[in-house]
Amino acid sequence: MTFRKTVFWLHLVAGVVAGLVIAVMSFTGVALAFEKEIVAWVERDVRTVTPPSADAARLPVSQLLARVRAIAPDAKPSAVVISVDPTQAVAVTLGRDGGYYVDPYTGDVRAQGAPRTRAFMNSMEAWHRWLALGSSSRATGRAFTGACNAAFLFLALSGFYLWWPRSWSWRGVRAILWPNVRLAGKARDWNWHNAVGFWCAPVLIVLTATGMVMSYGWANALVYRAVGETPPVRRGPGAGAAGSSHAISAPTDGARPLGYDALLAAVENQSPAWGQITLRLATPTRGAPQARTASASAPTTREPGSASSPSSHTANRRAAGAASTPVTFAVRDRAAWPKFSSTTVTLDPFTGAVLRREGFSDLSTGRRLRSWIRFLHTGEALGWTGQLIAGAASLGGGVLVWTGLALGFRRFLGRKRSRSPKTAVIPRGAVLSNENAGD
Repeated sequence: MTFRKTVFWLHLVAGVVAGLVIAVMSFTGVALAFEKEIVAWVERDVRTVTPPSADAARLPVSQLLARVRAIAPDAKPSAVVISVDPTQAVAVTLGRDGGYYVDPYTGDVRAQGAPRTRAFMNSMEAWHRWLALGSSSRATGRAFTGACNAAFLFLALSGFYLWWPRSWSWRGVRAILWPNVRLAGKARDWNWHNAVGFWCAPVLIVLTATGMVMSYGWANALVYRAVGETPPVRRGPGAGAAGSSHAISAPTDGARPLGYDALLAAVENQSPAWGQITLRLATPTRGAPQARTASASAPTTREPGSASSPSSHTANRRAAGAASTPVTFAVRDRAAWPKFSSTTVTLDPFTGAVLRREGFSDLSTGRRLRSWIRFLHTGEALGWTGQLIAGAASLGGGVLVWTGLALGFRRFLGRKRSRSPKTAVIPRGAVLSNENAGD
């Protein structure tokens, strides 16, 4: 058996075995490529506010948080997202428990306005990542999707190899380069499989290769080792980042931390081109004596400097070794590149001094590469153009599964050739994926 025939049979068997799971990941990937845009469009009414005047002042962040707590006393805000656009509401997120939108001028609190859309997107993500299996079987689901993603990568690479004609002629290439909607049956499946595969294969290779990095620890570690770096150690849930936290010495007794708005103003002054600022709030961890700390953490959700905090805050700091937790903001500039990049600014809560400022260019080569991989997988790395390309390629992946399975079943089951008023012109010597390579 020749090498080409060996690749063909491996291609065919991998497609038949993993085809259904690949189809699920492909079609769910189309929806997930535009998840943020779809949710934002559905929620446009609750996300949009009307400023009372062009120079209207915004309410303090502490008041916005207080309004949310008045509506949901048990809520544990994890972040406050502020946009430079005066017509955008302030988002108060509650981690995985959803969140609220608050009018920064009136304090009006609005619940998220797309429960069905969000539920649908959560379902799409569950199917995409672990085939929507229950929590006790998610590891099994991830194993299946990871293996089928690896098979999809092999299919994209081997399919491009099998597509390559042995002899080139315009007549032969044209027959396998453009989908012919007038064909039917076997001729249509053959034509569409090769035409769609040609245009989608490069993008699918990127999507599946980046998916490998997110599916397997060894692939993730390989990204860092490829650039000569030691892979970061994954911490378990609730593990603090003691090595990266910025513990600060307590000031004199009676000193009170600055409010969130004073710290926010300091960040705005340092980033005049900011488009969005996220204040990250720490939430108490079960069994922990103090707030969780991490590289992207902030003090407890109680407003620094509030009237009820001085004595208790000082006592807690003394009990914790005369240290306090800094406040962290994530800043996205309007003209940032890459589009997904942000700058992390960590401030001293008592003085507002910058303890650390880390932009995308400050990251190590491995971390930058890993960030690109994360956002190339969804197309977000290139903005809406990249998302459109990723979504179209994912849809093309579904077409490849359908046509590939049809061609494979005809071969395995010996089905008769479907009749069609017009059949594809298959040039002599052109060996393509799924159908002719095994003849």
